[in-house]
Amino acid sequence: MTTIHLKTTVNAPIETVFDLARNITEHENSTKNTREKAIAGRTSGKINLGETVTWRAKHFGLYLQHTSIISEMESPTFFVDEMVKGVFKSFRHEHIFNETNNQTEMIDKLSYEVPYGIFGRIFNYLVLKSYLTKFLHERNLHLKQRAEL
Repeated sequence: MTTIHLKTTVNAPIETVFDLARNITEHENSTKNTREKAIAGRTSGKINLGETVTWRAKHFGLYLQHTSIISEMESPTFFVDEMVKGVFKSFRHEHIFNETNNQTEMIDKLSYEVPYGIFGRIFNYLVLKSYLTKFLHERNLHLKQRAEL
């Protein structure tokens, strides 16, 4: 199991940041490099507890699909998306939001397991973990910029 922790400080109210983080269109806008597109389940607007979304995106030259469900939500401080179907053995992304002094701290805790035994673990060590960290960082930068308008 690999876990990535990322913190981003946003100069915006917690409700604004929470809503942007679960907005399907904003996710698509923040992932233009991988051409992420919601193709099933919730495909626009704000995803809610119990809803699913299937993403189609290009990673490492391959078009992949990933279906997640919002398995937990406590507005406006927390939600979790978990993989229902996709290329990982397991995938759980916790989105945590804390507000202090008119700023929102957005915390990502992404935990996942790779398939393919030793080959998957080597790929994760050499490429995947840094790739996913950069992916989250770029997404968070987009959300920060949108929230601070």
